[in-house]
Amino acid sequence: MEYQTTYIVLAAAFGLFMAWGIGANDVANAMATSVGSKALTIKQAILVAAIFEFAGAVLAGGEVTSTIRKGIVDADMLMGMDDGAKMLVFGMLAALLAAGTWLLIASRNGWPVSTTHSIVGAIVGFAAVGIGVDAVQWGKVGTIVMSWVVSPLTAGFIAYLIYRSVQKLILSQDDPLAKAKRYVPVYMFLAAFTITLVTILKGLKHVGLNISLQNSYFLAIGIAAAIAILGYFVIARIKPDPKAEKSQHFYTVERVFGVLMVITACGMAFAHGSNDVANAIGPLAAVVSIAKNGVIGAKSSLDAWVLMLGGAGIVVGLATFGRHVIATVGKKITQLTPSRGFAAELAAATTIVIASGTGIPISTTHTLVGAVLGVGMARGIEAIDLRVVARILVSWVVTIPAGAVLAILFFLVFKMVLP
Repeated sequence: MEYQTTYIVLAAAFGLFMAWGIGANDVANAMATSVGSKALTIKQAILVAAIFEFAGAVLAGGEVTSTIRKGIVDADMLMGMDDGAKMLVFGMLAALLAAGTWLLIASRNGWPVSTTHSIVGAIVGFAAVGIGVDAVQWGKVGTIVMSWVVSPLTAGFIAYLIYRSVQKLILSQDDPLAKAKRYVPVYMFLAAFTITLVTILKGLKHVGLNISLQNSYFLAIGIAAAIAILGYFVIARIKPDPKAEKSQHFYTVERVFGVLMVITACGMAFAHGSNDVANAIGPLAAVVSIAKNGVIGAKSSLDAWVLMLGGAGIVVGLATFGRHVIATVGKKITQLTPSRGFAAELAAATTIVIASGTGIPISTTHTLVGAVLGVGMARGIEAIDLRVVARILVSWVVTIPAGAVLAILFFLVFKMVLP
């Protein structure tokens, strides 16, 4: 391609902007329960995310990524066009800029939206205008829309059950601290097992480590057992604080759950980085591949700098702008404590494992918000701020159309302005 440097520089800039948006919005979701429950301070959350999101993005973010995200555009129709390669470059640039812009607007307002749906909406918009309405695989889009309902309901139901079990086994007992020391290692095992499985199923498959499903379970069980044993000894050393107990009845019990929350935060950050960085680097990799080769490939090989750029953008996004969405999910929906935050994160991780196994496309954001709602429901409907929930639901519905409209505008501008 004649202007390959121009296209690659623009794609890198827009890809960085999109990765920044993922950090500002999506990573804030992964960290919100930890910050909202006071298991981690905002600075500690940024540090955890910086290490584990970046590691997940760079180590497990993908040797190869599909050029056309989630298979929602018919690549054959593009290949049949005379200027198909150039149209795809303009489309991917428009999609990155559109999705990044929508994430900026949403993050500024504290709306937790789906980065996957933002980029999907943007690609649908460009494809409908740039290639033709028939090029969009509407069945795939329908499945994604279905996930709006399925993922929050599933996560909410699981979170409700987990938190009810915490209430019954620990919080309502005569000696809750003794019961916490007995049962929290079991919860640690479940959390470590689920999050390890999320990482293996959603992350490591990109690296070329093709671990069979049976071996994945064995590996997850081994790692979870080690973490649970280590956690047992850490928890055993926590002593009751009678003075603090007077002002907050479950103070020491919540400290026990605080240890657990740090584990879940690290695991969720790694799994999230490995999975969602593709929303920024998938279209970027497509542009780089076409600019270098001049043809549309079904797969795009990834240069190391693309992964590094995606990982860095995510970390900077959380550090500079993540506080808005953290405040919404961690504090405004319902009041969180470490035990409630843990129930929400374990439920979200479990839902992601179920979805990975069944191939249902879900949003990490929708899943976690649903899980937080489930924890709130376990304490009664009055524990939830329904006005905040209503604003979140509206932002979810608007995300795909907003991404599509912005992408159409940017695509038409790029067609006129770029060589």
